[in-house]
Amino acid sequence: MIRSIILVIGLVFLSIVYGCSPAGVLASGGATTMVVAEGDKSLGTAVDDATIKLNISRKLLTSENNLFRDIDTSVIEGIVLLTGIVENQEKRIEAVKIVWEVDGVKEVINEIEIGEKTSIKEYANDVWITTQIKALAVRDIGLRSISYNVETIRGKVYLAGITSRPEQLETLVNIIKGVKGVNEVVNYVVIKE
Repeated sequence: MIRSIILVIGLVFLSIVYGCSPAGVLASGGATTMVVAEGDKSLGTAVDDATIKLNISRKLLTSENNLFRDIDTSVIEGIVLLTGIVENQEKRIEAVKIVWEVDGVKEVINEIEIGEKTSIKEYANDVWITTQIKALAVRDIGLRSISYNVETIRGKVYLAGITSRPEQLETLVNIIKGVKGVNEVVNYVVIKE
């Protein structure tokens, strides 16, 4: 129920930000947020990705197993990264099937884990890791670092986004590796020429 309310608030916020912000678009639909900034992604692509993300969120929310609360999505140029933890392989497969039903999806990267839900302590640790990464990235890279999506699950950090600066990405990966509690970095950032 709370995630449904967050989804509605996110949709309202998206329409406000989209109408008022020349620098970027904020798209929220699940537990993650994607920010597009400083021109590595065109506004049209950002809107397309936001639409795909919202359609995926709607389908996950109305799914028989209510997969919305267990799965987070990131969408970059039609490529969908799925993360989260589900109870069994059937739910994992169902999530991928649902995503492929959405118009505009070009590829699905399935990083959904099977197992027991994270404990409150594990969740808090993951939030702390993500917060540290974002703070250090802003300090070392600057505001441009917000154009990356960072998701942490049980110490495993998933990085997604688009950049035209490979050296900046390398700096970000090194920052992530230096954060206490990070077990692994999975990099899905697209480098544009």
